[in-house]
Amino acid sequence: MIDRPHYLAQLRRWKDRDLIKVVTGVRRCGKSTLLRLFATELEKEGVPPNRIITINLEQLENERLIDYRALHDEVLSRAQPDAMNYVFIDEVQNAPDFQKAVDSLYTRPNIDLYLTGSNALLLGGTLATLLSGRYVEVKMTPLSFSEYRTASAQAKEALSPQRLYDRYIRNGAFPATFDFASDDLSLHDYLEGILSTVLFKDVAQRLNIANSLALDALASFMFDNVGNLASAKRISDAMTSQGLRIAPNTVAEYLSGLVNSYIFYPVKRYDIRGKRLLKLHEKYYAVDMGLRRMALSGQLRDTGRVLENVVYLELMRRESSVCIGRIGEAEIDFVTEGPEGRAYYQVAETVADAGTLARELAPLQALRDNQPKLLITLDDVSPRSHEGIWQVNALDWLTDSTGGHLA
Repeated sequence: MIDRPHYLAQLRRWKDRDLIKVVTGVRRCGKSTLLRLFATELEKEGVPPNRIITINLEQLENERLIDYRALHDEVLSRAQPDAMNYVFIDEVQNAPDFQKAVDSLYTRPNIDLYLTGSNALLLGGTLATLLSGRYVEVKMTPLSFSEYRTASAQAKEALSPQRLYDRYIRNGAFPATFDFASDDLSLHDYLEGILSTVLFKDVAQRLNIANSLALDALASFMFDNVGNLASAKRISDAMTSQGLRIAPNTVAEYLSGLVNSYIFYPVKRYDIRGKRLLKLHEKYYAVDMGLRRMALSGQLRDTGRVLENVVYLELMRRESSVCIGRIGEAEIDFVTEGPEGRAYYQVAETVADAGTLARELAPLQALRDNQPKLLITLDDVSPRSHEGIWQVNALDWLTDSTGGHLA
C-alpha cells in the first residue's frame, strides 16, 4: 500500500474526538486504503482487531447492510461495550437513509466513526442538517506529486524528477496506475473504467440522465477546457457551435453531477481590490491528468494548463481556500488563504522569454501588500527573486512539504 501521510495525519488529529470523520473523494483515489492504513496504525498502538469494525458497502457480502437498520444493528452487535471501537464504513452513501444509522451511532458511547463517500451529496441535505457541527471532512485526491515520488522510490525506480513528472501527468495519479506503468492498454482500460463508472453510475443514474452521449461530450469538453473561464451559457454556446445542441440548464445540471462526483473542481474568482467573490464565471480543474488524457483520446494537450491544474490540486491540499484573483483587468492564477495567511501564485510552463516573464510578473507587481507572491514554472532554475516575487521550479515546489512560501 502506498503511504498517504497528509491524510493519515488528519485522521490522527481527529482520532477519539467527538466528531464523525468523513473522507470524501473521487472513486479509486485511495479512501479505502487510507482506512486500512489507519487501522494498521491502530493495531500497532495496541487496539485489538475486534474493536476495529470495517464495513465496505460496495462488497457483495455486505449487500444486506444496505438497509440502514441492518447496518446500524451490525455495528452495535460487533462493538465492544467497555472500550473505544473504531468503526469504518466505506461508501456509506450506498445505503439509502444511511444518515439515520449514522446519527444513531454517533450518540452511542465508545464509537469513533469514520465514513467514506464518492459523492459530495454525502454531506448534503439531511446529513448536513443532522450533523451540523458534528463532523469533519477529509478531502482526498489521487496521489500528490510528492506522494507519487515517494511511491516511485519505494518501487526502486530510478527516474529523474522531470521524467517522473512527465509520467505523472501522462498516466495520472490514481494509486493503482503504478501497476500499469509499462502497460498502456491496461492503463487505458483502468482509467476508462473509472470515468465510465463515475459518469454512468455516479452521475447519470443519480440524476436520471437518459442522454448519456451528451454527458460524455460535456465531460470531454470540460477536460479539454480546464483553467478556462466558464459558465453554463458559455459552455452551451461552445458545444452547440461544435454540433451538439445542449441547453444551458442541462449543462448546469450535468456539470453539478460531475462536480459532486469529484471529477471537476469549480474555482471562484475573487476581486482583490473590491474584496468580494465574483458571481459570474468560474474556472474548472480536473481531478487527474491521466483521466484527462484518456478522455481526450490519449492526447496530452496544452501542457501549460496541465501544470496549472497540477498546481491547483496541490494548493487545494495545502490551503484552506483557493480562488482566482482579479486585480483591475489583470488576472492572478491563484489566491490562497491558509495557516500562514494569504499568498498569490502565477503559473507558467516557461518564462525563458523576457516578454513572457514580464507578462507573468505584471499582475503580481500590481499588488500593494506584503504577502508572499510566487511564480511557479518548469524552468530549471534555483529560486530567484524579481523584486520580491519569487520564481520557483514547479517540481521543487510540488515536493516541498513546508508549503513553499519563500517570502
